[in-house]
Amino acid sequence: MTAIFRTAIALVALTLPAAAEAASKVALNSTVFVERDTTDAQGRRAIVLEPPRTVSSGDRLVFLLDYRNTGARAANDVVVTNPMPRGVAYQGADANALVSIDGGRRWGPLSSFRVTERDGSVRGARPEDVTHIRWAMKQAVPAGNGGKLSFRGIVR
Repeated sequence: MTAIFRTAIALVALTLPAAAEAASKVALNSTVFVERDTTDAQGRRAIVLEPPRTVSSGDRLVFLLDYRNTGARAANDVVVTNPMPRGVAYQGADANALVSIDGGRRWGPLSSFRVTERDGSVRGARPEDVTHIRWAMKQAVPAGNGGKLSFRGIVR
């Protein structure tokens, strides 16, 4: 599974900057964490985010995307599009994110999509069908400002 994880990091790191800079001077930085359940000495449970060392099928991942307008003027119509790494199944994203199940041709909430199976039956789209995630900024990003976006996945 380590190879899958390396692929996931490579896809995120290589595709995000190109996707955002095409529209404006917005720099992106991505970080991936593994979400782990822990118990402290007093028996209290907590969820922690750790840098990934190795991952296995079923591990929960959190992808954090920091964006910043590096231009001298406000960046309008900023859209950040992130492909879902092949070895990771989508598990949700922060508000205002749309998904695609067809490589980025159509966008919407997951519940709006239907998938036709090989036998001709039709079912609602599932998280593992997601191929891309997209955020369209509703307001301009002022020069020097930025923010954070996130999405979750589970290692297949």
